[in-house]
Amino acid sequence: MAELIYDSTGRLIFTKEMKRDYTLLMPQMLPVTFTMLKKVLELDGYRIDMLMPENRRQIVDTGLKYVHNDTCYPALLVIGQLIDAVNSGRYDRHKVGLLITQTGGGCRASNYIHLLRKALKKAGLEYIPVVSVNLSGLEKNPGFSLSIPTIMKLAVGMIYGDLLVWLGNQCRPYETEKGATDSLIESWTNRLVALFGEGRGMGRRAMKRIMPQITADFADIPRQGAPKVRVGIVGEIYVKFAPLGNNHLEEFLLSEDCEPVVPGLTDFMIFKINNRAVDVDLYRGSKLKKLVVTVFQRYIEGLQSAMIDAVKTRPCFRPMGRFSDLQELIRGYLGYGNKMGEGWLLTAEMLELIHTGTKNIVCTQPFGCLPNHVVGKGMIRRLKDDFPDSNIVAIDYDPGATRINQENRIKLMLSNAQNPITRSASGE
Repeated sequence: MAELIYDSTGRLIFTKEMKRDYTLLMPQMLPVTFTMLKKVLELDGYRIDMLMPENRRQIVDTGLKYVHNDTCYPALLVIGQLIDAVNSGRYDRHKVGLLITQTGGGCRASNYIHLLRKALKKAGLEYIPVVSVNLSGLEKNPGFSLSIPTIMKLAVGMIYGDLLVWLGNQCRPYETEKGATDSLIESWTNRLVALFGEGRGMGRRAMKRIMPQITADFADIPRQGAPKVRVGIVGEIYVKFAPLGNNHLEEFLLSEDCEPVVPGLTDFMIFKINNRAVDVDLYRGSKLKKLVVTVFQRYIEGLQSAMIDAVKTRPCFRPMGRFSDLQELIRGYLGYGNKMGEGWLLTAEMLELIHTGTKNIVCTQPFGCLPNHVVGKGMIRRLKDDFPDSNIVAIDYDPGATRINQENRIKLMLSNAQNPITRSASGE
Protein backbone atom coordinates (compact mmCIF):
# COMPACT_ATOMS: atom_id res chain seq x y z
CA MET A 1 0.00 0.00 0.00
CA ALA A 2 1.34 3.44 -0.93
CA GLU A 3 2.39 5.77 1.86
CA LEU A 4 -0.28 8.40 2.53
CA ILE A 5 1.10 11.94 2.35
CA TYR A 6 -0.85 15.06 3.30
CA ASP A 7 -0.19 18.72 2.53
CA SER A 8 -0.22 21.54 5.08
CA THR A 9 -4.01 21.84 4.86
CA GLY A 10 -4.54 18.15 5.57
CA ARG A 11 -5.37 17.25 1.97
CA LEU A 12 -4.38 13.74 0.89
CA ILE A 13 -1.87 14.00 -1.97
CA PHE A 14 -1.94 11.79 -5.08
CA THR A 15 1.72 10.79 -5.34
CA LYS A 16 3.91 9.52 -8.17
CA GLU A 17 3.89 6.11 -6.49
CA MET A 18 0.08 6.14 -6.61
CA LYS A 19 0.19 6.93 -10.32
CA ARG A 20 2.01 3.63 -10.88
CA ASP A 21 -0.22 1.48 -8.67
CA TYR A 22 -3.64 3.11 -8.40
CA THR A 23 -6.70 2.95 -10.68
CA LEU A 24 -8.44 6.30 -11.08
CA LEU A 25 -12.23 6.12 -11.33
CA MET A 26 -13.79 8.62 -13.74
CA PRO A 27 -17.54 9.48 -13.66
CA GLN A 28 -19.23 9.26 -17.02
CA MET A 29 -21.09 12.16 -18.61
CA LEU A 30 -20.72 11.72 -22.38
CA PRO A 31 -20.14 8.02 -23.18
CA VAL A 32 -18.57 8.52 -26.62
CA THR A 33 -16.43 11.56 -25.81
CA PHE A 34 -15.30 10.31 -22.42
CA THR A 35 -14.12 7.02 -23.97
CA MET A 36 -11.60 9.01 -26.02
CA LEU A 37 -10.64 11.30 -23.14
CA LYS A 38 -9.99 8.17 -21.07
CA LYS A 39 -7.58 6.90 -23.75
CA VAL A 40 -5.68 10.19 -23.83
CA LEU A 41 -5.14 10.01 -20.07
CA GLU A 42 -4.07 6.37 -20.33
CA LEU A 43 -1.45 7.37 -22.90
CA ASP A 44 0.00 9.59 -20.18
CA GLY A 45 0.50 6.54 -17.97
CA TYR A 46 -2.63 6.66 -15.83
CA ARG A 47 -4.85 3.67 -15.08
CA ILE A 48 -8.40 4.85 -15.74
CA ASP A 49 -11.74 3.14 -15.31
CA MET A 50 -14.81 4.99 -16.60
CA LEU A 51 -17.88 4.27 -14.50
CA MET A 52 -21.09 3.20 -16.19
CA PRO A 53 -24.36 4.14 -14.43
CA GLU A 54 -25.76 0.66 -13.89
CA ASN A 55 -28.36 1.36 -11.20
CA ARG A 56 -29.69 4.91 -11.05
CA ARG A 57 -31.80 4.44 -7.93
CA GLN A 58 -28.89 2.93 -6.04
CA ILE A 59 -26.62 5.80 -7.09
CA VAL A 60 -29.20 8.38 -6.02
CA ASP A 61 -29.69 6.66 -2.65
CA THR A 62 -25.93 6.50 -2.09
CA GLY A 63 -25.67 10.21 -2.89
CA LEU A 64 -28.48 11.02 -0.47
CA LYS A 65 -26.76 8.98 2.22
CA TYR A 66 -23.45 10.83 2.03
CA VAL A 67 -24.36 14.29 0.66
CA HIS A 68 -26.71 16.83 2.23
CA ASN A 69 -30.00 16.86 0.36
CA ASP A 70 -29.84 20.59 -0.41
CA THR A 71 -26.75 20.01 -2.55
CA CYS A 72 -27.24 20.43 -6.29
CA TYR A 73 -28.41 17.29 -8.07
CA PRO A 74 -25.34 16.79 -10.33
CA ALA A 75 -23.06 16.78 -7.26
CA LEU A 76 -25.27 14.22 -5.55
CA LEU A 77 -25.17 11.95 -8.63
CA VAL A 78 -21.43 12.23 -9.26
CA ILE A 79 -20.51 11.66 -5.61
CA GLY A 80 -23.10 8.89 -5.30
CA GLN A 81 -21.71 7.14 -8.38
CA LEU A 82 -18.11 7.33 -7.16
CA ILE A 83 -18.83 6.03 -3.65
CA ASP A 84 -21.16 3.36 -5.03
CA ALA A 85 -18.33 2.16 -7.28
CA VAL A 86 -15.81 2.07 -4.40
CA ASN A 87 -18.27 0.01 -2.34
CA SER A 88 -19.10 -2.33 -5.23
CA GLY A 89 -16.28 -4.77 -4.46
CA ARG A 90 -14.78 -4.41 -7.96
CA TYR A 91 -11.77 -2.46 -6.74
CA ASP A 92 -9.06 -2.67 -4.10
CA ARG A 93 -10.02 0.28 -1.91
CA HIS A 94 -6.38 0.84 -1.01
CA LYS A 95 -5.35 1.13 -4.65
CA VAL A 96 -8.05 3.35 -6.07
CA GLY A 97 -8.36 7.11 -6.55
CA LEU A 98 -11.23 9.32 -7.70
CA LEU A 99 -11.15 11.85 -10.55
CA ILE A 100 -13.38 14.90 -10.40
CA THR A 101 -13.37 18.11 -12.43
CA GLN A 102 -13.14 21.66 -11.08
CA THR A 103 -14.15 24.46 -13.42
CA GLY A 104 -12.58 27.21 -11.32
CA GLY A 105 -15.58 29.51 -11.71
CA GLY A 106 -18.27 30.64 -9.29
CA CYS A 107 -20.41 27.55 -9.86
CA ARG A 108 -20.62 25.14 -6.93
CA ALA A 109 -19.17 22.48 -9.26
CA SER A 110 -15.75 23.76 -8.21
CA ASN A 111 -16.62 22.68 -4.67
CA TYR A 112 -17.82 19.15 -5.47
CA ILE A 113 -14.32 17.97 -4.61
CA HIS A 114 -14.67 19.12 -1.00
CA LEU A 115 -18.12 17.54 -0.72
CA LEU A 116 -16.65 14.30 -2.08
CA ARG A 117 -13.87 14.28 0.50
CA LYS A 118 -16.39 14.95 3.25
CA ALA A 119 -18.55 12.08 1.95
CA LEU A 120 -15.53 9.74 1.87
CA LYS A 121 -14.73 10.60 5.47
CA LYS A 122 -18.33 9.92 6.48
CA ALA A 123 -18.11 6.55 4.72
CA GLY A 124 -14.82 5.68 6.44
CA LEU A 125 -12.92 5.95 3.13
CA GLU A 126 -10.83 9.05 3.79
CA TYR A 127 -7.68 7.18 2.77
CA ILE A 128 -8.84 7.27 -0.87
CA PRO A 129 -7.19 10.16 -2.77
CA VAL A 130 -9.34 12.59 -4.76
CA VAL A 131 -7.69 14.10 -7.84
CA SER A 132 -8.78 17.44 -9.27
CA VAL A 133 -8.92 17.79 -13.06
CA ASN A 134 -8.74 21.52 -13.74
CA LEU A 135 -7.02 24.13 -15.88
CA SER A 136 -7.00 26.79 -13.16
CA GLY A 137 -4.25 25.52 -10.87
CA LEU A 138 -6.76 24.95 -8.07
CA GLU A 139 -5.16 21.79 -6.71
CA LYS A 140 -1.87 20.17 -7.68
CA ASN A 141 -0.64 16.62 -7.14
CA PRO A 142 2.84 15.19 -7.84
CA GLY A 143 1.24 12.12 -9.43
CA PHE A 144 -1.22 13.92 -11.71
CA SER A 145 -0.70 16.80 -14.10
CA LEU A 146 -2.03 17.94 -17.45
CA SER A 147 0.75 19.03 -19.80
CA ILE A 148 -0.01 21.34 -22.74
CA PRO A 149 0.34 18.45 -25.26
CA THR A 150 -2.09 16.38 -23.18
CA ILE A 151 -4.59 19.23 -22.97
CA MET A 152 -4.40 19.62 -26.75
CA LYS A 153 -5.02 15.88 -27.19
CA LEU A 154 -8.00 16.06 -24.82
CA ALA A 155 -9.38 18.87 -27.01
CA VAL A 156 -9.00 16.65 -30.08
CA GLY A 157 -10.85 13.82 -28.34
CA MET A 158 -13.64 16.25 -27.46
CA ILE A 159 -13.95 17.39 -31.10
CA TYR A 160 -14.14 13.82 -32.41
CA GLY A 161 -16.74 13.00 -29.76
CA ASP A 162 -18.90 15.99 -30.68
CA LEU A 163 -18.73 15.04 -34.36
CA LEU A 164 -19.80 11.42 -33.76
CA VAL A 165 -22.67 12.43 -31.48
CA TRP A 166 -23.85 15.23 -33.79
CA LEU A 167 -23.96 13.01 -36.87
CA GLY A 168 -25.42 10.11 -34.90
CA ASN A 169 -28.36 12.20 -33.72
CA GLN A 170 -29.19 13.12 -37.32
CA CYS A 171 -29.07 9.48 -38.48
CA ARG A 172 -30.54 7.44 -35.63
CA PRO A 173 -34.20 8.61 -35.98
CA TYR A 174 -34.23 7.69 -39.69
CA GLU A 175 -32.09 4.55 -39.94
CA THR A 176 -33.74 1.66 -41.81
CA GLU A 177 -31.72 -0.90 -39.85
CA LYS A 178 -32.14 -0.40 -36.12
CA GLY A 179 -28.80 -0.09 -34.39
CA ALA A 180 -26.81 0.80 -37.52
CA THR A 181 -25.96 4.28 -36.21
CA ASP A 182 -24.83 3.07 -32.82
CA SER A 183 -22.72 0.36 -34.44
CA LEU A 184 -20.96 2.94 -36.61
CA ILE A 185 -20.37 5.20 -33.60
CA GLU A 186 -18.84 2.29 -31.70
CA SER A 187 -16.73 1.32 -34.72
CA TRP A 188 -15.33 4.82 -35.19
CA THR A 189 -14.79 5.26 -31.45
CA ASN A 190 -12.71 2.09 -31.39
CA ARG A 191 -10.79 3.13 -34.51
CA LEU A 192 -9.99 6.55 -33.10
CA VAL A 193 -8.91 5.12 -29.75
CA ALA A 194 -6.63 2.69 -31.62
CA LEU A 195 -5.15 5.59 -33.63
CA PHE A 196 -4.57 7.53 -30.41
CA GLY A 197 -2.75 4.50 -29.01
CA GLU A 198 -0.42 4.61 -32.04
CA GLY A 199 0.13 8.34 -31.63
CA ARG A 200 -1.84 9.12 -34.79
CA GLY A 201 -5.03 10.99 -35.69
CA MET A 202 -4.50 13.87 -33.26
CA GLY A 203 -2.81 16.44 -35.49
CA ARG A 204 -4.88 19.05 -37.29
CA ARG A 205 -3.85 17.73 -40.71
CA ALA A 206 -4.90 14.20 -39.74
CA MET A 207 -8.19 15.48 -38.34
CA LYS A 208 -8.97 17.29 -41.58
CA ARG A 209 -8.49 13.98 -43.37
CA ILE A 210 -10.31 11.74 -40.89
CA MET A 211 -13.38 13.85 -40.08
CA PRO A 212 -14.69 13.95 -43.68
CA GLN A 213 -14.26 10.15 -43.74
CA ILE A 214 -16.39 9.90 -40.60
CA THR A 215 -19.02 12.16 -42.15
CA ALA A 216 -19.05 10.10 -45.36
CA ASP A 217 -19.59 6.87 -43.42
CA PHE A 218 -22.57 8.35 -41.58
CA ALA A 219 -23.98 9.66 -44.86
CA ASP A 220 -23.91 6.08 -46.18
CA ILE A 221 -26.22 4.80 -43.42
CA PRO A 222 -29.51 3.87 -45.16
CA ARG A 223 -32.23 6.26 -43.95
CA GLN A 224 -35.85 6.85 -44.79
CA GLY A 225 -38.93 8.74 -43.66
CA ALA A 226 -40.11 12.31 -43.59
CA PRO A 227 -38.27 14.80 -41.36
CA LYS A 228 -39.32 14.32 -37.75
CA VAL A 229 -40.05 16.97 -35.14
CA ARG A 230 -36.71 18.26 -33.90
CA VAL A 231 -36.34 18.82 -30.16
CA GLY A 232 -33.35 20.64 -28.72
CA ILE A 233 -31.85 19.78 -25.34
CA VAL A 234 -30.12 22.48 -23.31
CA GLY A 235 -29.41 23.09 -19.62
CA GLU A 236 -26.83 22.49 -16.92
CA ILE A 237 -23.98 20.59 -18.52
CA TYR A 238 -24.21 17.33 -16.55
CA VAL A 239 -27.99 16.95 -16.69
CA LYS A 240 -28.00 18.07 -20.34
CA PHE A 241 -25.58 15.33 -21.42
CA ALA A 242 -25.58 12.48 -18.89
CA PRO A 243 -28.29 9.80 -19.32
CA LEU A 244 -27.99 9.21 -15.56
CA GLY A 245 -28.83 12.86 -14.93
CA ASN A 246 -31.72 13.32 -17.38
CA ASN A 247 -33.33 9.88 -17.17
CA HIS A 248 -32.26 8.93 -20.71
CA LEU A 249 -33.96 11.96 -22.24
CA GLU A 250 -32.63 11.37 -25.75
CA GLU A 251 -33.93 7.78 -25.76
CA PHE A 252 -37.34 9.05 -24.64
CA LEU A 253 -37.48 11.64 -27.43
CA LEU A 254 -36.60 8.95 -29.96
CA SER A 255 -39.41 6.78 -28.60
CA GLU A 256 -41.75 9.73 -29.18
CA ASP A 257 -40.71 9.80 -32.86
CA CYS A 258 -38.59 12.95 -32.48
CA GLU A 259 -35.09 13.91 -33.57
CA PRO A 260 -33.02 15.09 -30.58
CA VAL A 261 -30.71 18.04 -31.23
CA VAL A 262 -28.01 18.43 -28.57
CA PRO A 263 -25.44 21.26 -28.78
CA GLY A 264 -21.98 19.80 -28.20
CA LEU A 265 -19.35 20.08 -25.50
CA THR A 266 -16.98 22.18 -27.62
CA ASP A 267 -18.91 25.44 -27.22
CA PHE A 268 -18.98 24.97 -23.45
CA MET A 269 -15.21 24.49 -23.30
CA ILE A 270 -14.58 27.55 -25.49
CA PHE A 271 -17.01 29.47 -23.27
CA LYS A 272 -15.00 28.52 -20.16
CA ILE A 273 -11.75 29.59 -21.84
CA ASN A 274 -13.27 32.81 -23.14
CA ASN A 275 -14.48 33.70 -19.63
CA ARG A 276 -10.85 34.18 -18.56
CA ALA A 277 -10.32 36.78 -21.28
CA VAL A 278 -13.64 38.48 -20.46
CA ASP A 279 -12.59 38.72 -16.80
CA VAL A 280 -9.55 40.77 -17.85
CA ASP A 281 -11.73 43.04 -19.99
CA LEU A 282 -14.29 43.61 -17.25
CA TYR A 283 -12.23 43.60 -14.07
CA ARG A 284 -8.68 44.22 -15.35
CA GLY A 285 -5.88 41.79 -14.77
CA SER A 286 -2.92 40.30 -16.54
CA LYS A 287 -2.70 41.05 -20.24
CA LEU A 288 -0.39 38.05 -20.57
CA LYS A 289 -3.14 35.83 -19.15
CA LYS A 290 -5.57 37.20 -21.72
CA LEU A 291 -3.07 36.57 -24.52
CA VAL A 292 -2.52 32.96 -23.42
CA VAL A 293 -6.22 32.11 -23.12
CA THR A 294 -6.97 33.87 -26.42
CA VAL A 295 -4.36 31.73 -28.20
CA PHE A 296 -5.85 28.59 -26.64
CA GLN A 297 -9.37 29.69 -27.61
CA ARG A 298 -8.31 30.24 -31.21
CA TYR A 299 -6.75 26.76 -31.25
CA ILE A 300 -10.06 25.14 -30.15
CA GLU A 301 -12.06 27.34 -32.54
CA GLY A 302 -9.77 26.19 -35.36
CA LEU A 303 -10.57 22.57 -34.54
CA GLN A 304 -14.26 23.45 -34.35
CA SER A 305 -14.10 25.05 -37.81
CA ALA A 306 -12.46 21.92 -39.23
CA MET A 307 -15.29 19.85 -37.73
CA ILE A 308 -17.95 22.13 -39.23
CA ASP A 309 -16.23 22.01 -42.64
CA ALA A 310 -16.22 18.20 -42.47
CA VAL A 311 -19.97 18.11 -41.82
CA LYS A 312 -20.56 20.51 -44.71
CA THR A 313 -18.98 18.04 -47.13
CA ARG A 314 -22.27 16.12 -46.99
CA PRO A 315 -25.34 18.33 -47.68
CA CYS A 316 -27.61 15.73 -46.06
CA PHE A 317 -26.36 16.91 -42.64
CA ARG A 318 -26.93 20.17 -40.80
CA PRO A 319 -23.60 21.59 -39.56
CA MET A 320 -23.21 22.80 -36.01
CA GLY A 321 -22.69 26.50 -35.38
CA ARG A 322 -19.56 28.35 -34.32
CA PHE A 323 -18.89 29.83 -30.89
CA SER A 324 -18.65 33.27 -32.52
CA ASP A 325 -22.23 32.80 -33.78
CA LEU A 326 -23.41 32.30 -30.20
CA GLN A 327 -21.62 35.45 -29.10
CA GLU A 328 -23.50 37.43 -31.72
CA LEU A 329 -26.88 35.87 -30.93
CA ILE A 330 -26.72 36.70 -27.22
CA ARG A 331 -26.19 40.42 -27.78
CA GLY A 332 -29.13 42.34 -26.32
CA TYR A 333 -30.11 39.46 -24.04
CA LEU A 334 -27.25 38.87 -21.60
CA GLY A 335 -23.77 40.29 -21.13
CA TYR A 336 -20.60 38.24 -21.46
CA GLY A 337 -19.95 38.74 -17.76
CA ASN A 338 -22.94 36.50 -16.97
CA LYS A 339 -20.91 33.32 -16.64
CA MET A 340 -22.02 31.43 -13.53
CA GLY A 341 -23.12 27.90 -14.35
CA GLU A 342 -23.59 27.85 -18.12
CA GLY A 343 -24.15 31.62 -18.01
CA TRP A 344 -25.08 33.37 -21.22
CA LEU A 345 -24.18 30.25 -23.21
CA LEU A 346 -27.37 28.45 -22.16
CA THR A 347 -29.62 31.23 -23.45
CA ALA A 348 -27.46 31.53 -26.58
CA GLU A 349 -27.92 27.81 -27.31
CA MET A 350 -31.69 28.25 -27.14
CA LEU A 351 -31.42 31.20 -29.51
CA GLU A 352 -29.25 29.19 -31.89
CA LEU A 353 -31.74 26.31 -31.89
CA ILE A 354 -34.63 28.68 -32.61
CA HIS A 355 -32.75 30.47 -35.41
CA THR A 356 -31.79 27.16 -37.07
CA GLY A 357 -35.32 25.75 -37.09
CA THR A 358 -35.38 23.73 -33.85
CA LYS A 359 -38.03 25.67 -31.99
CA ASN A 360 -39.07 22.87 -29.65
CA ILE A 361 -36.68 22.87 -26.69
CA VAL A 362 -36.35 20.99 -23.40
CA CYS A 363 -34.41 23.02 -20.82
CA THR A 364 -33.05 20.61 -18.20
CA GLN A 365 -32.93 22.23 -14.75
CA PRO A 366 -31.25 20.34 -11.88
CA PHE A 367 -32.21 21.04 -8.30
CA GLY A 368 -29.89 23.48 -6.56
CA CYS A 369 -28.47 25.12 -9.70
CA LEU A 370 -29.70 28.69 -9.27
CA PRO A 371 -27.57 30.24 -12.07
CA ASN A 372 -29.06 27.91 -14.65
CA HIS A 373 -32.58 28.61 -13.45
CA VAL A 374 -31.85 32.29 -14.11
CA VAL A 375 -30.37 31.91 -17.61
CA GLY A 376 -32.61 28.94 -18.48
CA LYS A 377 -36.10 29.08 -17.03
CA GLY A 378 -35.70 32.78 -16.28
CA MET A 379 -35.13 33.66 -19.95
CA ILE A 380 -37.91 31.55 -21.48
CA ARG A 381 -40.54 34.32 -21.19
CA ARG A 382 -38.29 36.77 -23.04
CA LEU A 383 -37.56 34.24 -25.79
CA LYS A 384 -41.25 33.44 -26.23
CA ASP A 385 -42.05 37.14 -26.46
CA ASP A 386 -39.42 37.59 -29.18
CA PHE A 387 -40.19 34.28 -30.92
CA PRO A 388 -43.89 33.46 -30.39
CA ASP A 389 -43.62 30.19 -32.33
CA SER A 390 -40.93 28.85 -30.00
CA ASN A 391 -42.03 25.94 -27.83
CA ILE A 392 -39.87 25.65 -24.70
CA VAL A 393 -40.39 23.68 -21.51
CA ALA A 394 -38.20 23.64 -18.38
CA ILE A 395 -37.97 20.21 -16.73
CA ASP A 396 -36.74 19.85 -13.15
CA TYR A 397 -34.43 16.99 -12.22
CA ASP A 398 -33.90 16.09 -8.56
CA PRO A 399 -33.77 12.98 -6.33
CA GLY A 400 -37.52 13.01 -5.74
CA ALA A 401 -38.69 13.80 -9.28
CA THR A 402 -40.33 10.84 -10.97
CA ARG A 403 -39.48 9.93 -14.52
CA ILE A 404 -43.15 9.61 -15.47
CA ASN A 405 -43.93 13.18 -14.40
CA GLN A 406 -40.95 14.51 -16.33
CA GLU A 407 -41.96 12.59 -19.44
CA ASN A 408 -45.60 13.65 -19.14
CA ARG A 409 -44.54 17.31 -19.11
CA ILE A 410 -42.40 16.72 -22.19
CA LYS A 411 -45.31 14.95 -23.90
CA LEU A 412 -47.47 18.00 -23.21
CA MET A 413 -44.83 20.17 -24.87
CA LEU A 414 -44.67 17.76 -27.82
CA SER A 415 -48.44 17.96 -28.26
CA ASN A 416 -47.86 21.60 -29.24
CA ALA A 417 -44.74 20.85 -31.26
CA GLN A 418 -44.65 21.62 -34.94
CA ASN A 419 -42.06 20.58 -37.46
CA PRO A 420 -41.05 23.69 -39.44
CA ILE A 421 -39.96 21.54 -42.38
CA THR A 422 -43.34 19.82 -42.60
CA ARG A 423 -45.17 23.14 -42.26
CA SER A 424 -43.08 24.67 -45.02
CA ALA A 425 -43.79 21.74 -47.32
CA SER A 426 -47.52 22.05 -46.75
CA GLY A 427 -47.47 25.76 -47.58
CA GLU A 428 -48.41 27.02 -44.11
